[in-house]
Amino acid sequence: MKLLLVDDEPLARQRLAGLLAEIGGHEIAGEAGNGREAVERAETLGVDVVFLDVAMPVMDGLEAARHLAGLASPPALVFCTAFDQHALAAFEAAAVDYLVKPVRAERVAEALERARRQRAAQQLPALPPASRERRRSHLSARLRGSLRLIPVDDIHYLQAEEKYVVVHHGRGEDLIEESLKSLELEFADRFLRIHRNCLVASDEFAELRRSTDGQVHAILRHGKAPLEVSRRCLPLLRERLKHL
Repeated sequence: MKLLLVDDEPLARQRLAGLLAEIGGHEIAGEAGNGREAVERAETLGVDVVFLDVAMPVMDGLEAARHLAGLASPPALVFCTAFDQHALAAFEAAAVDYLVKPVRAERVAEALERARRQRAAQQLPALPPASRERRRSHLSARLRGSLRLIPVDDIHYLQAEEKYVVVHHGRGEDLIEESLKSLELEFADRFLRIHRNCLVASDEFAELRRSTDGQVHAILRHGKAPLEVSRRCLPLLRERLKHL
C-alpha cells in the first residue's frame, strides 16, 4: 500500500517512517506538514493510507479527514497523535485506528492491517456532516475531477444557484455542492444573509445603498457589482452591521 505521513513535526514523521521501514511491505509515497498539504498530496499521489496527526497549523487533522472523504477514492485514515481526547471524533471521521504517541511498532502493524482490510473490502463509510463545534477553515470544491480547497477567510460571498452554491473568493469563483442554509449555520459569525440566495462575509460590506426605486443594494469591498438586499433581510442586516 502507498502511505502518506502527515505531522507538523519532522522528527515525528521521521520516527514513524522508521517504524514503517522495520515493518516493511509498504511504500511511503510522501509526507505533509499540515492538513491542507495532506489533502492535496493524497489526491495527487493516490495513496491508500494516511497517517494523520490531529493538532496542526493551517488545517487540523479532523478537518482534513472530512476533505479526504470527498476524494474519488478516499484513503484509509490512521490518526497518530500525542493526545487521546480526540479519539471519539477520529472514529466518527471513519478512522480505522487511533494511535497515541509514542507509537509502538506492533500498533502500527495492527493499524496497517486494518487499513488493508478496509481497502480490500472497499467499505469506506461517508463522514458525518460538519458539526458547529468544529467549524471548517476551508471549503472544498470539485474541479474537473480534482479537489480545490478554498480558505474561508478568502471568501467574499456565497450565492445559491439551483442545486449548487457559487463561492466568490479572492482567486475567482468555484461551485460547491452544499446548501446555503447549512453554510449559514456553520459560519454564523462569519457571513450575513442579505437575500434568500446570498450570504456575504461580514468584513466585505462597504455600504448599503438605496436606489431611486427604493431597492437596497450591498456594495462590497471586493465586489464587481452591487448585490440586492431583500426587504425581509434588511432589518436584521442593519442591526448586525451596527455591532461589527
